[in-house]
Amino acid sequence: MIYKYDKTNLNYKDITKLVLLIGVSVVLVLTTWITLFTLNNVNDIRNISQETKAIIIKEANKENEFNKERLRAYILELNIRYPHIVLAQAELETGGFKSHIFKTNNNIFGMKEATRRPTTNKGTENGHAYYSNWRESVQDYAMFAAAYLNDLRTENEYFEYLSLNYAEDKGYVNKLKEIIKRNNTLN
Repeated sequence: MIYKYDKTNLNYKDITKLVLLIGVSVVLVLTTWITLFTLNNVNDIRNISQETKAIIIKEANKENEFNKERLRAYILELNIRYPHIVLAQAELETGGFKSHIFKTNNNIFGMKEATRRPTTNKGTENGHAYYSNWRESVQDYAMFAAAYLNDLRTENEYFEYLSLNYAEDKGYVNKLKEIIKRNNTLN
């Protein structure tokens, strides 16, 4: 117990609780201050080594690298209707993900620059829309689908729209159906 002599009343007062409260308060304030200072320094990019920065960049780039499974997952994540048709379009439009437009423009669907709807494209190069990365191309397709394909209720209507308004090749829909059959993707 801690006591303090009270000269006015000529007796001792128990100040243990007060001293403990002040002590705990000082410890909490110091702990909070030290924690905030430490966290600010940890999150400060200037305190990250060059090796750590390189690892972070490499891992971020790895996640953005294109592959068919990431494309499929992203189409599903964006909830684009008839993902099996969209995947077949991607494969057909890119020539099995090898075309010049795909590689240079990050354009998976052979899209032209959109001028009458929201878009993620950055402009036109090589006669087609170009994007900063492949994900933006998929986002643009989702915007295209939302703008023009939203009222279509069946796969046949979807194929018909693609045949009349999207495809430059008369055999486009048949080629899509062959790819879907070959990939064994029903939906």
